Amino acid sequence: MSGETTDISAAITGELQLLDPDVRMSPSLAAELLDPEFIEVGASGRRWTYEEMLAALPQLDGGNTGGGPRFEASGMTGTVLAPGLVHLTYESVFDGNRARRSSLWRRQDGGTAWRLYYHQATPVPAG
Repeated sequence: MSGETTDISAAITGELQLLDPDVRMSPSLAAELLDPEFIEVGASGRRWTYEEMLAALPQLDGGNTGGGPRFEASGMTGTVLAPGLVHLTYESVFDGNRARRSSLWRRQDGGTAWRLYYHQATPVPAG
């Protein structure tokens, strides 16, 4: 497996973990995956910071571990933009609502931990 393939795989693994209800319900697990400089522009248009996301994530969509709706991701692909920087794109469905998603994952200072630096979700209109 090439270095680029390994990096993309690591970013995809992290992204899928952040969609997992158990991770969404645990601020400590989510904190391991979010970059301290994390920013998100959600499907609602709201801008989220690292601190805001960690505080709100257990109450946001997809955090129900009791069998409620879950995020379903499809078509996830990645591109290495530069050493230590991976761009992922994919579509998600949650409770019948589709969104196109884009994430930037980075690994800083030659470390091994990949963290989500930026995420944006754009709703897909019905039909």
